[in-house]
Amino acid sequence: MKPVSERKSPVLYLLGILTLLLCPDGLQGCSSPPEIKHGHFTYIKKGILRTDVVEYECQEGYTLVGEARISCTFFDWSPPAPQCKALCPKPEISNGRVSVEKDQYVSPETVTVRCDPGYRMVGSQNIFCSEDKSWSPDVPKCEKVGAEVCEAVLKGQNLLKCLPNAWEAKEALELHKLSLEIKKLEQERSKEEIA
Repeated sequence: MKPVSERKSPVLYLLGILTLLLCPDGLQGCSSPPEIKHGHFTYIKKGILRTDVVEYECQEGYTLVGEARISCTFFDWSPPAPQCKALCPKPEISNGRVSVEKDQYVSPETVTVRCDPGYRMVGSQNIFCSEDKSWSPDVPKCEKVGAEVCEAVLKGQNLLKCLPNAWEAKEALELHKLSLEIKKLEQERSKEEIA
């Protein structure tokens, strides 16, 4: 006894031929492959029944994210079309560094800039790689801090100008507060000893 699927095979075959002859517009297959920003596609294979395969490439300065090749399967493109993402060069920061060290960064990747001790940040600490292949906001600068400003830090003023990040400034403020409390306790103890 033959399996059911084999008995229906000639019928399905004839139905397919009739559909091709009578309804050619019904077998258009997929629409054109999706266009992508900053890239283009090339047909790799163009089949009779629109079993097309296309391959995507990006313009210079952009990188492909996703599958490079997609194909027309059951009247739809699969997998989804890739994207071309902007590439930003490593930001150049004298007397500072970025949180993630790489040669290139992909849009919209974000990095945090930290200045070396003794330098203060001028600009935004967090920057991201934008669609136009540049850093936004602009890459900050790390400027040398003068000795008089650092002396003021010891007195609890202008901490953010001398310390490379907010966490270290908070720690310094806590230490300064603790030193003031110790000084106050020492003064109270001196008063008690005199009395």
